[in-house]
Amino acid sequence: MKALLSPLHQSARQHPNQIALTYTHDGVNQQIDYATLSQRVIALGEQLTAKGLGKGDRLACIDNNSVELIMLYWACIDHQILFCPLSPRFPPSQVLALIELHRLNFLWTGKGFTEALSKVSASVDMPDPDTANPTLVTLNFSLKANNTPTPIDYYAPANIILTSGSSGQPKAAVHCLNNHKASAEGSRSLIALETNDSWLLSLPLFHIGGLAIINRCAFVGATVALQDRDVSLTVQISRDKITHLSLVSTQLVRLLKEDIDCLKGVKSLLLGGGAISSTLLSQLSGLSINCFTSYGLTEMASQVTTGPASYDGSSGQLLPARELKIIDEKIYVKGETLFLGYLDVQTQTNDQAQTHEQANHADGGYTLTLPTDEDGWFFTKDRGFWDKEGKLHIMGRIDNMFICGGENLQPEEVEAALKQHPDIEDAIVFALADEEFGNLPAAIVKTSLATELLSSNDELTQFLADKIARFKRPRVYYSWPKIESTSLKVSRKEVIEAILKKVLGSRF
Repeated sequence: MKALLSPLHQSARQHPNQIALTYTHDGVNQQIDYATLSQRVIALGEQLTAKGLGKGDRLACIDNNSVELIMLYWACIDHQILFCPLSPRFPPSQVLALIELHRLNFLWTGKGFTEALSKVSASVDMPDPDTANPTLVTLNFSLKANNTPTPIDYYAPANIILTSGSSGQPKAAVHCLNNHKASAEGSRSLIALETNDSWLLSLPLFHIGGLAIINRCAFVGATVALQDRDVSLTVQISRDKITHLSLVSTQLVRLLKEDIDCLKGVKSLLLGGGAISSTLLSQLSGLSINCFTSYGLTEMASQVTTGPASYDGSSGQLLPARELKIIDEKIYVKGETLFLGYLDVQTQTNDQAQTHEQANHADGGYTLTLPTDEDGWFFTKDRGFWDKEGKLHIMGRIDNMFICGGENLQPEEVEAALKQHPDIEDAIVFALADEEFGNLPAAIVKTSLATELLSSNDELTQFLADKIARFKRPRVYYSWPKIESTSLKVSRKEVIEAILKKVLGSRF
């Protein structure tokens, strides 16, 4: 692909007066059109280069979703600076550890985050002061330039998104703008998005789903609506005439409890985050809304398959520019949306085997490692199968599976069955050690109402009788613990650990 303007600047030329961003500041709803946003991004890019940032530098950004964060993303795109949003929920010590691990050499923070980081940084002895204490960048986001944007390389490294890190340290996945372009076009082939539409930014930018919303809207000149934290989601959806929503099931549950009628003006709802309960599907069926479920991952720049939400639990059909194959129930993917690789800053010795494709970026002082096989397939570590209609069904993560009495047990299968119960909002199944069977399944259940559902196993055991094999039915049920997560998705590890600490106490 030849050098082109970024989608932001293209939309500024094609739809200069179209609203690019809507947000609330001091209780007042405000708007920025594409022409204005383009010039402010150009001015911001000039500040970044004046402060020494250039091609290959890695800018860590810590803030809740904000106009400033979105502007920084596009300014980094213009100058081939790797934009790396970090969760503002991470404790300062964890942020510094991530900065050290991934060699993020510049740092920008939103209001309220700088002071806390400075205090922790001064009290912690980091192994490499130069990388643990990156250059702090201060910027003026109100400036406007009157310059012409310059074309960019769509295949150059553009951003870093940290994976969930369910086991060990999170990996830093690097995408190029062409990954996001292919992702947006594939999504649009099924979920129509037009210039006058408005997509609510209800997912954080440190999550691939949030970044995907920014890119989808820019490519067609649609509006990104930042979430107004001073009002409920139901109020904002109606007030701001939101047409498109991306939600995980826990967000949807809360929304439907407040006001189901707020969704009547929504054209499309994209659901992620695992199996959708039958109760949710029943509530949505009465609305004239296109509701979709999908299977996606950070490494594939969001959606891989998408389809109408249905009771069969499928994740839809393969979208354009993606490839997916299944061998022995193991899912492999590739295509135009496949990321460039993981940021690998550790020096590799000559004795270490080069088993993965590597790309050196000397101008940035880093290496990207793409763990694919010789044919370019990336192993997702997910299990699944195609049904007769060509729809993908996700069976769960390979590393979640355990052995019960000599049989393989996939927790996600049991969880999906439990979520069909009208009183269950969420469920996590895990292994409890047992002398006779090796492991037995146990379930942690979040119920929708104050209920006696968990007072006896009998009702749930009977409910599951015609849904899953006997050995897969949980032997014991626990109530969902009260924990605060630092990520968008529910952390299986955190929820299970909370229960084990409560049940096993000092033995855990």
